[in-house]
Amino acid sequence: MKKLGLIAGTGELPIAVASDARSQGYKVMAVALEPLADTTLSSYVDEIKWVNVGKLGKLIDSLKDYGIKEAVMAGKVSKTLLYKSRITPDLRAVKLLFSLKDKKDDSILLAITKELEEEGIHLLDITRFSSGLLMPEGVITKRKPTADEWKDIEFGWKVAKEIGRLDIGQTVLVKNQAVMAVEAIEGTDEAIKRGGKLAGPGAVIVKVSKPNQDMRFDVPTVGLETLKAMIDVGAKVLAVESDKSIILNREQMIEESKKAGISIVGYSGESPQL
Repeated sequence: MKKLGLIAGTGELPIAVASDARSQGYKVMAVALEPLADTTLSSYVDEIKWVNVGKLGKLIDSLKDYGIKEAVMAGKVSKTLLYKSRITPDLRAVKLLFSLKDKKDDSILLAITKELEEEGIHLLDITRFSSGLLMPEGVITKRKPTADEWKDIEFGWKVAKEIGRLDIGQTVLVKNQAVMAVEAIEGTDEAIKRGGKLAGPGAVIVKVSKPNQDMRFDVPTVGLETLKAMIDVGAKVLAVESDKSIILNREQMIEESKKAGISIVGYSGESPQL
């Protein structure tokens, strides 16, 4: 039986990936990152090892102990951990961090990927195990964006693509073609809460992939937590890049959006057909 290593961070994506991989005939060996990974993950994998998020050496050793040659990363690992002293990096992690030219997401993740490759562990494209979760093109909710909201989507798209190019973040919150918040280190949901307080009801959230998106890691993902943050601030539209982003719990997202009067759109930069 084929083996797949799963490096699991926060959220529901690791569970979805594990389930898909097992349906494809893989035996899934998870390295669950503490304190981030969901404790219920153990029910969805064949083997699990809990490793503190700062222990890169132990993470790699665990994958090697399982005989893993192929692995995927799923779930967010926030860089805020580096600045809140919630982790104590091991020697291997310290060496990696000191070797970086900067602390951008891509710089860190590419360095970790290189470490894995040097140990004979090949990192796979996450969409091999989540293709059914990719955001389709078009409006998936009953409520459609208004003409003014489409203007905000188009405006926000350009801004989001630019901050993605700079590897700052992937999400912007806009209203009346003005930027209310740009996602940085805090993540999408916190950026929505921050920008929503400034914007008031009716804001538009745009989330995109980076122009040079590496589909092995940090693939844009939205789910029920994103929707909850939107509802809390009265935001009305969630526009997510189609075919390059993941939407979790799609049917529940559509149902909850209906109750809240929210539009969810898969967008690719093309002008909408109003």
